[in-house]
Amino acid sequence: MISSLLPPEAVKNLNELIPFLLEHGLSLLTALFILIAGNWLSAKARIWTISALRRAPHIDATLQGFFGSIARYLVLAFTLLAVLAEFGVQTASLIAVLGAAGLAVGLALQGTLSNVAAGVMLLIFRPFRAGHAVEIGGIAGTVVELTLFTTELKTADNVQIIVPNASVWGQAVKNFSHHATRRLDLTFRVSYDADAAKALAEIGKIVKAEPRILATPAPVIAVSALSDVSVDLLVRVWTANGDLESVKFRLIQTIKEHFDASGIDIPLMPHIVHDADGAASGPTVSTVTRAGS
Repeated sequence: MISSLLPPEAVKNLNELIPFLLEHGLSLLTALFILIAGNWLSAKARIWTISALRRAPHIDATLQGFFGSIARYLVLAFTLLAVLAEFGVQTASLIAVLGAAGLAVGLALQGTLSNVAAGVMLLIFRPFRAGHAVEIGGIAGTVVELTLFTTELKTADNVQIIVPNASVWGQAVKNFSHHATRRLDLTFRVSYDADAAKALAEIGKIVKAEPRILATPAPVIAVSALSDVSVDLLVRVWTANGDLESVKFRLIQTIKEHFDASGIDIPLMPHIVHDADGAASGPTVSTVTRAGS
């Protein structure tokens, strides 16, 4: 009845389609089921992977999403291979072709992939975090962001520096923010005519009066060296990490003021005096002279 209403060409196509559906109908239904199940499983694989990685405190959120996406696409890849195998496609040769294509892409993008690999290692081992003050390969700055490809730094004068992760992973990294406390070493020079014991006592009073200097480890104040023109006094103290720079500036200013008030001479570094004809007449050492000293 239906065939009498259709044109002859449509009837011919229908007669060819029905045997095909009878022969491959089960394969089509199986492939459709595999696609639906694979898509569902890939979404679950991503969720399960991220949930598992969240239990590890050292795994960054960026890595959680990265590995979750890898798990999802792996499940989708196996789903596609299973669907093709259901229709009799030789997946072994297809895998070989995909492997060769992947190798070619990997060789072409080896620089980018090396940055990704380094980024993964940095995000796993976390030698630094955003906000840390670091020095990487001679570049000093504060970490702004760490991604899979690059590390962004901000210098003290507010200049942005983008460093490829492969360069970061291959360099020695100094992390100034890792520990809660830091040591501050300062050297003050006094002349040989000055009273070194008096200078050490003055420094001791200043250090004791500074509340940001830690009592443990105990401060060290001592004569560290005898140079050609001065007696070198070492001041070694410990502070909280965030207080180091301000304590440094405060000590330098306060000790200089106390030395001036106490008449303790600070020698000037030797300099070369040149004659009118340009010949050097040898080093001359000058000392600071104060009224009444």
